[in-house]
Amino acid sequence: MALQVSPGITISERDLTTSVPNVSTSTGALVGHFRWGPVQKPILISDENGLVNTFREPNANTYVDFFTGANFLAYGNQLYTVRVVEESGANAQNAITASANTVKTLIKSDNDYDDNYSSGISGVGPLVAKYPGELGNSLKYSLCLTGNAYSSTLSGNLTFTSNSTVVTGLGTDFANELVSGDLLVAGQDKEVVKVSAVTNATYLILSSKYTGNTTAAASSNSNHTSGSASIERRWEYYDYVKKAPGTTDYANTVGGSGDELHLAIVDEDGEITGTRGEILEIFEGLSAASDAKAPDGSTNYYKDAINRRSEWAWWTGHPSGTTNFGSKASFTFTGPATPDTTSFVWGKDGVTPSDSNYNTGWDKFNDKKEIDVSILLGAGANQTRALHIINNIAEVRKDCVACISPRQADVVGNDAYETAQMDDIITYRNLLPSTSYAVMDSGWKLQYDKYNDVDRYIPLNGDIGGLMVRTDAVRDPWFSPAGYNRGNIKNVKRLAYNPKKSHRDQLYKNGINPVVSEAGQGTVLLGDKTMLSNPSAFDRINVRRLFITLEKAIELAANFTLFEQNDDTTRTQFRNLVEPFLRDVQGRRGITDFVVVCDGTNNTGEVIDRNEFVCDIYIKPTRSINFIKLNFIGVRTGVEFTEVVGSF
Repeated sequence: MALQVSPGITISERDLTTSVPNVSTSTGALVGHFRWGPVQKPILISDENGLVNTFREPNANTYVDFFTGANFLAYGNQLYTVRVVEESGANAQNAITASANTVKTLIKSDNDYDDNYSSGISGVGPLVAKYPGELGNSLKYSLCLTGNAYSSTLSGNLTFTSNSTVVTGLGTDFANELVSGDLLVAGQDKEVVKVSAVTNATYLILSSKYTGNTTAAASSNSNHTSGSASIERRWEYYDYVKKAPGTTDYANTVGGSGDELHLAIVDEDGEITGTRGEILEIFEGLSAASDAKAPDGSTNYYKDAINRRSEWAWWTGHPSGTTNFGSKASFTFTGPATPDTTSFVWGKDGVTPSDSNYNTGWDKFNDKKEIDVSILLGAGANQTRALHIINNIAEVRKDCVACISPRQADVVGNDAYETAQMDDIITYRNLLPSTSYAVMDSGWKLQYDKYNDVDRYIPLNGDIGGLMVRTDAVRDPWFSPAGYNRGNIKNVKRLAYNPKKSHRDQLYKNGINPVVSEAGQGTVLLGDKTMLSNPSAFDRINVRRLFITLEKAIELAANFTLFEQNDDTTRTQFRNLVEPFLRDVQGRRGITDFVVVCDGTNNTGEVIDRNEFVCDIYIKPTRSINFIKLNFIGVRTGVEFTEVVGSF
């Protein structure tokens, strides 16, 4: 405490309740090719529905990565997922964000938008799809910018033909007064029909046949005044807002006018919702003024409102035919007399992402201080990607395990000779390094794709990672995820390769964990080796994960020892922190014995003078049972068991 310079009482507190914290060992990481969602940004997904909502249903190009993630989530509920796309510059096959016009843009995420596109993009129109991909082409937007765009009375005389989609006009100006999607209130029955296409000033096509009273459109009936048709046209989404856009209350208080607008974002093709024309979002009463406020004090500027609230679109520019958009609310704002209703096009999924795109995605996980993950899912990784995951992520972090499967061609349809699958799996294994931070399984499984009503072959590494999660839930990370108690794999129609006993022996000898299907037992992981080649306790999954758990937890606790006094008191406090934690792990069968050395023997004067602090923690890990030997010994009648027990 600080020294007092005059008599008095000082009260202070010291916190000696610090303990070794629990750490997560069940969080997965996946980098994949998907149809939608932010690109190169880790998103935490908790279940398969979340995977669908964020990245959409799989198709023939994305199913491997999608179902790897879905299979992992069948066992756990934490998966950081990074979407990657092909983004190689001018390549015509790269991913593109859907927009109204031909300027091709790739907006990867909200960070990318904020950094590079928030000031607008010339030539793409007022909006683009939120994320790159062909799914964005299902979208259209409709901006209603003025009262006239909301509803108006058409000039000239219109003739509706009963049971026909054709409407003709006399003295009309369809090309300037109507847009596709507009609604017409026709005939004495006030039948509402939708405009499908405008051919010219006097000819248009309806989206469905007119069935009303045809005489109601004649110039002599009650729908006409002063010899002109008084046919009302309405904005396509007229019924989804309360009133025509005019002047917001905020603009009115500062002397402005005409700033209000409405926006609809629609699933035009039904690819998103399954229903053509389904309205995804309605934004009512937004303002064209940059300083506009809503009644609750939040911004009402349409650019900001769209960017913050829309799940489907970014703002990229002010609509054509407008004045003063983006100015202060004290201005007078004007816009076109017809809606701006436009379909998105040009969106592309791109070809399968390159290895460099995948590896850039994996680099999002290379700093363990930023994202806490424990299980890396290789999905359909080839050698280049598998090497990157192992060497540059798992081996660098040293707090996670990479799960790798053979290449698809190694096991699917590879039956040219008896041992072809086994030989190719071992060949692939030998292309990868020796490491205790990776685990390799023996194949791919056939499972049902409910989204496309087909069967798909999917690599097993998502399930192997999932078994580790399930083991954490029912036991602890230092238990083996293999075997008939915890190693049962879900959603298997059949294995692409079901290794025989002789094949399993060869696979296991090479550090590959066999997955087998057995009658009455289902599909089971029958191996718990890491990819470490030399004999060691760390060539087992449970030992590697035990040390990851201990190291991660004790490292977090050690953070609170930094900058403390390097003396016997601090060393004793640290031992008293670590030893109860290790005793708890020992009681939960993770270790058989331990010793913690943190005293003057390893914190010598030289060490202290270097401002270092040393704690040596000796661990005897509990081993899993891989081999069981059952000896059945026949004994003659009259022989005492004590005579023969221990003799064989």
